This record gives sequence, structure tokens and C-alpha cells, in this order.
Amino acid sequence: MNSARNARSTNNARSTRSESCESAKTTTNAVKLHGKCSRIACAALSTILCFILALCTSLGPIFRNQDIKVHLGSITDFSWINALIFIAALAIYAIILWTIVYYGKHSAFPKQYSRFGAWIKSIFRKKHKNNAEKTNKKTVEKTDEKTDETKSENTANRKIKKHRASAICRLIRNISKRFYNAALWFIKHSTRNRRNLFLTFFLGWLWAPVTLLAAYGADICSQIREYSWAWNQVTGLNQPYIGFFSFVPMDIYPTAHYLWPSKPTYLTDQHNIVLTVIYGATTAVSRYFTDSNDAGIILLAFTQFVFAAWCVAASANRFLNRPWLKIAQAQQSQQSQQSQQSQQPQQTPMFARFAVLLMFLLSPLVVCSTIALTKSPLFAFAFLWWFGINYELSSEYSNTSKTTQNYTKPNWHTVLELLISVCVMLIAAKYAWYILLIQCVLLLIFMRKRWRLWICTILLPTIIIHGSLLLLISSGAIINGDPIESRGVQLQQIARIAKLDPHSIPKSAKRIIAPIFNLDQTAEAYKPYDADPVKSSGLQSKKVSYRWRYVSRENISKLNTAWWQMVTHSPLVATDAFLAKSYGYFDIFDRPYVGPEYYIDTDNIRNSDWIRYWNPQFRTDFADFISTWSDIPVIGWPIHGNTFVIATLLIGVAEIILRRWRTVLWHMPLALLIGVMILAPANNFERHMLPIAFAFCFVVLTFWRDTSTRTRYNSKECLELKAQDGREAYTAVCAK
Repeated sequence: MNSARNARSTNNARSTRSESCESAKTTTNAVKLHGKCSRIACAALSTILCFILALCTSLGPIFRNQDIKVHLGSITDFSWINALIFIAALAIYAIILWTIVYYGKHSAFPKQYSRFGAWIKSIFRKKHKNNAEKTNKKTVEKTDEKTDETKSENTANRKIKKHRASAICRLIRNISKRFYNAALWFIKHSTRNRRNLFLTFFLGWLWAPVTLLAAYGADICSQIREYSWAWNQVTGLNQPYIGFFSFVPMDIYPTAHYLWPSKPTYLTDQHNIVLTVIYGATTAVSRYFTDSNDAGIILLAFTQFVFAAWCVAASANRFLNRPWLKIAQAQQSQQSQQSQQSQQPQQTPMFARFAVLLMFLLSPLVVCSTIALTKSPLFAFAFLWWFGINYELSSEYSNTSKTTQNYTKPNWHTVLELLISVCVMLIAAKYAWYILLIQCVLLLIFMRKRWRLWICTILLPTIIIHGSLLLLISSGAIINGDPIESRGVQLQQIARIAKLDPHSIPKSAKRIIAPIFNLDQTAEAYKPYDADPVKSSGLQSKKVSYRWRYVSRENISKLNTAWWQMVTHSPLVATDAFLAKSYGYFDIFDRPYVGPEYYIDTDNIRNSDWIRYWNPQFRTDFADFISTWSDIPVIGWPIHGNTFVIATLLIGVAEIILRRWRTVLWHMPLALLIGVMILAPANNFERHMLPIAFAFCFVVLTFWRDTSTRTRYNSKECLELKAQDGREAYTAVCAK
């Protein structure tokens, strides 16, 4: 009996061991399969990105050199030269992406680069050595012919020259050393806290409002005109409204008449109603006291200037100094000294501080935007402020634990700043609510512990502001923006097909589209890089391509059907239209359609009352200088927005490959902004890329900081996987 029991126990033990071994094997196989799938997905994502960037770069010469009156560029013009450009660009972008990923994994550049650098140095050393030997031989031959007296005189002269040269070198060395120390002191103290950063940016940019006063274009003039007509209506002045011979401010954009309420109103949501009221009221007060809009415009520009300095200083302080870590250390002062030393925050290198100051103080993208009175710069600065707050909250959330609940609780001023930045974004740009809503959903899914914060500071302001706007529109107080504004890609494809392939348009599509567009005028108005002429934007003398006076809501609802029929019957022309409208955002050689200098010297400023008399020559020279700088290949890249778009895409894909999911989460709005750029009416429009350009320095700094601290590879899930399933599983999931 005992022997039978022992046999059963041994068999049970063996079966349990075999089951545990089998379960371990299955988990290991599952981990290996997961690793293979993730590597395949990362390779596919990298290939797609490099392919898109290389394709846009190779198509750039075709679309840039086209003549609208003679021949429109097409992908059918793709030649062997474009193929060579494509191959070279694909290889370069693949190498850059591989380098970024390698640096993110190993915190060092590939060894191949050091070997290549050593090989280049050896070549230069050999050439220098050969040249030195030749010069030595010549000097020896000459000195043999000289006499002893000349030798002694030459040695004396050499000593005097050496003494003078050494004195000059010492002087230069001392001056450069003192200048270097002074520069280090300035960089360190100017970036030490938010107040110093604000004063640095305020004083560093002060020359712009002093010498230029303001920068603006047609947008603010239209907003001022809207408010003036609305105020005239309030005072009882009779004005035209809907009529064939009437032309009111809403006809400039234009806004379709079916959106106009029956009761006359002149305020629209074309440029966001809140900004329209603020700009219009300020200039109305200015006209009351000075009989001119200029004083109000200058006041608005200076207010935006101060707001820009505050936003940049707040974000730079968060990324460079991380002040919440100091508060956390003070709260954890009761812990052991060893744990305090292990949680010492990593200091930001001096070069990163210098790069941030250099970017924001000298870049025309930033300086011109501080006084440019359009919605995009205001949204860009508010977005940068919000971006920095997200970084703080994400960094605090990543350090949460059951024992540090007080540590992760955000400060009241951070919550207030988050709320204000969200509100400014919402009143600056209409597409802000899309970005905020998507980001809020992602935060509620992946950062659930702070769901109250996300609902109160992001979701509720979005609902309240956007809901109030919808309520004003439904009540007839204001006119809604025309939905045709968001159909830039469709408009360009319809216009190009009408111009180049009108016979392919089906009769059913023509019948549907006839009440919406005059196809003959649409074909004439087509420009590959701008959809505004197609939708009849402009003054009274414009071509009527878009029948905004007669189109109805029912007609617009059928536009997608007609567009799809046209695209399916002429796919090549439709593809050309899409590429011609959006390739510039991803072609580093493409010059911006509208650069940062545009709003500095516009026709609206030249026709102003007295702003035009303030430094007119300097204004023109400054705009010409930026334009000339932008036209120089390679040297002009640092002031092109598409440079930062391409670099941000490469870093974003590298973060996905490295599985830095928390960083990817709060970088997601940058990807959403790229979608906004593609849907915008114009190609390579600089102002749509401002938020990405402003945030780029901090994206690079975050990537370096995550690499130095090995945020992904030392994460909690990787360490648990290493402890449970062994080194092989850890390597398969976390280290590759």
C-alpha cells in the first residue's frame, strides 16, 4: 500500500512538473510570437514613413517647376532622375530613422559613425603630413644656401614674432574664456526659473513690436468689418443683407446663403466668434478715440506678444527645470538618504538650454508670430503652453505608486493653467475641439487615475465652449462657418478633373454638382497649391466658382457622391491633385507657400492709416531678408516648418518602435495636427505648422531624456516580465 501511494505521489509530482514546463514553454512561445509581430509592425511602419517622405521629395521637382498655363505636373512625368531622388531620399531617411532608434536603445550613436569619422580624419592627417614634409624640404634647401649671419638674424626675428604671436594668442584665449564663462552664466541664470525665462523672451523679442508695431493680413480686417456691420445693426443703421446686388462681409469668405438666418446678422464663426468680438470691440474703441483702427491693432499685437512670452516661458521652464521634481523631493524628505539619492532628477545639459534660447529668440517663425494677428499663431502659443502642462502631468503620472498619492496630485496652479490653455485653444481655432476631444478620450483610457482632472479641465470646457457656439448658431445670433472650408482635398480634386479631364465626369455627377459649382469657372480658378480660388474666396471682383448664393443644404449633402464618382472615373488626376496640394509638408526642399514674413509687409499694412509710416523701409528689408534666407537651399531649412514636421515624424515613429507608450500618448496631438495640415486649403502653409515647430526642441529633449533614463527598458512591466519569464522573454519584448 505504501509503495503504491509513493508511486502515485511521484507520478503526480512529475505531472505537475511537466505541466509547469509546458506552461512555461507556451508563455515563452507567446512572448516570442508577440516580439516577432511587433518587429514586423515596426518595420512596416518605418517603411511606410520613409516611403512617403521619399515619394514627396522625389515628386517635389515635378510640382515645383510646373507652369499652370502650359502644363500641370503629374506623377506620369516621373523620370529616372526622380527615381534616383527617390532612392537617395529613401536611403537617407532610413539611415536617419535607424540612427534615432539605435541611439534610443543604446544611448550612443552607432560605431559605424565613429569609424567613418576616424577614416575621414586619417585622410586629412595624411594630406597634412605630406604637405608638411614638402614644406620642410623646401625650407631645408633654402636654409642651406644662407650664411651664418642671416641665420642669426632670422632666429632673432623669429623669437620676436613668436613672442608677439604668443601674446596675441593669450589675449584671444583670455577673452574667449571670459566670453564663454559669461555665456554660461547667462544661459544658466536666464533659464533658471519661469520669471527669468519670461524676462529673457520678453526683452529678447521686444525689438519686434517696437520696430514693426504689428503684423496682420486680411483676416483681422474681415473680423473688424464683421463687428462694425454688427454694431451698425445694433445702432439701427439700415444695411443690405441677402440680395443679388448686395455684397456684405460674409460674401468675401464666402459663406453660403443657406446658412444665413432669416433675421439679419453679420457676425460669423468663420474666424471664431470670440476672437472676432475681441478684435472688433478693441478696434471700435480705438476708432472712437483716435478715428483709426491702428491703435487697437497695436494694442492687440502687444497683448499677444506678452501672452507668447508667457506661454514659451512656462513650457520652457517645465521641460528644462521640471519644477515638480523639487516639490516631490521636499515631500519625500522623511525617506532614507539612499532613496533620495536614487531619485535625484537628471540635470538638463547646458547645450539643450542654449538650443532652446537660440530657437525661440532668433527664429523668424517665432519672432514674427509674436505680433502676427491671425488665429494660427495664437493657437500655436496656447498649444505650446498646453503641451508643457501635459508633459508635467504625464511625468508625475509615470511615477505614481500606492505609497505616493500626495506626490502625484497636481498643483492648483497647474490645473488652472491647463484650464486656461484649453480655453484659449478653443477660442483661437475651430479644429482645436477635435484635437482636445480625441486626446481626452485617450487620456481617459490610458491614464484613468486622473479621470476627474481630464473631465473637468479638457472635456467640460470643450463641451461648454463648443456647445455655446452651437447654441448661438441655432438661435440665429451668429452665422455658422461654411463646411466647404474643410473640403480642401475634395475641392482640388474636383477642380483638377474639371480642368484636365472634363470628359470623364459622369452625367450624374455633373447633375449633382451643377447647383454647387460652375465647373468652367472651377477649372479656370484651379491652382495646385491653394484651394481658396476654387471656393470663391475674395472680394467682389472674384470668379464665381462656388455658387454660394444659390447652393442649398441638400445640394451640399450630395457633394460626396458626386466627388466619389469623379474620382473613380479619373483616379490619376485625382491622385495628382491630392499630391500637388499636400506634398510640400513632407518635402524638405519645398519652400513654404506663405512664409513667416508674409504678415510683416502685407497690402493691408501698406494701406493702413499710420502704421505704414512707422519704419516702412525696415519692415520691407526685414521681410526681404527672411524671404532671401528662406530661398537658400539647406541654410533655409531651419526656418521652414516642414523641416520640423519631418523631424517630428521620424522621432515619433522611433518612439513607437522603442515602445515609449506614455511619451507617444502625450505626443499624439502632434500627429493630429499633421492631419489638420493635410486637410487645410493650401499646400505647405507655414502657419499650420507653427505648433509642431514650437514644440520640436522639447520633443528632442524628451527623447534624449527618455533615452538617458531608459524609461521603456526599466519600466515596471519589463522588470516584472524579466522576473517571471526569464531573460529570454525580457529580451524578446523589451530590449529589441
